[in-house]
Amino acid sequence: MDVRMIDYGNPLFTTLQHMLNASEEAEKSYNAPTRTYVQDAKAMAATPADVKEYPNSYHFIIDMPGLKSGDIKVQVEEDNVLVISGERKREEEKEGAKYLRMERRVGKFMRKFALPENANVDKISAVCQDGVLRVTVEKIPPPEPKKPRTIDVRIA
Repeated sequence: MDVRMIDYGNPLFTTLQHMLNASEEAEKSYNAPTRTYVQDAKAMAATPADVKEYPNSYHFIIDMPGLKSGDIKVQVEEDNVLVISGERKREEEKEGAKYLRMERRVGKFMRKFALPENANVDKISAVCQDGVLRVTVEKIPPPEPKKPRTIDVRIA
């Protein structure tokens, strides 16, 4: 039986160890969510919304206290995804004032909604009044049922 001592300082052993460590780090990075994904997930979790369906439209209602129309963006992506996003900025601090408590959210917000097939993406309106954003998406009217066509029968 041939027993040899392993020299951990051996360059071959060191290179092998680096290769194994590098493959573990690479595997972790493939499975890890991207920074943008994490930021979007936080922004979506911090933006509660109500969605109502009416006979002729869908309504998306989101509280937006203190925001101006320039701070809110309403878009349609990929022909059927409604995206509501923006940013709530912190008020400028005045000299001599300091926060004793800060509970209102600041930062980016975003919500994405997959619109149903009967949503008319060409007829979307958005109104922000009294700190509440209301986005209305009209429905495409259903096609009228075809009436049976009567064919005259001739006698030969």
